[in-house]
Amino acid sequence: MDPISPLEQTLHTARALVLADLASADVAAADVVSLVEDSVVQRRWWAEQWPDGRAYVAGLVAQDVQDALLERYGRWPLCPVCGSGDPHALEVEPELGPDPHWVCHQAGVKVASVGSLGAALGGGSSS
Repeated sequence: MDPISPLEQTLHTARALVLADLASADVAAADVVSLVEDSVVQRRWWAEQWPDGRAYVAGLVAQDVQDALLERYGRWPLCPVCGSGDPHALEVEPELGPDPHWVCHQAGVKVASVGSLGAALGGGSSS
């Protein structure tokens, strides 16, 4: 068996983290999983062009899926922190950087790391 390349490890990790967040919010239907796969394909090319950017792939996949969901279904993930006011989505920060996490800009707080949204939504940890 051939070892998995660093690029493939990065892509598999990004896929798993985003799928964990989607599953924690009960939105991991087949068509949504396809959005994740589409993003992973696009980010594979991106990471091949810029190997130093591999640490950013999980955050970029999360942003890609969030953007695709907004176009098709609406905002995701909705903020679990703010109990009043208009519902709003969390955002991924940093936009291009390692250690991506979901933040609520209205409350000014880090809610969860990408892949660990389940704990913030009242579910269990995804690890």
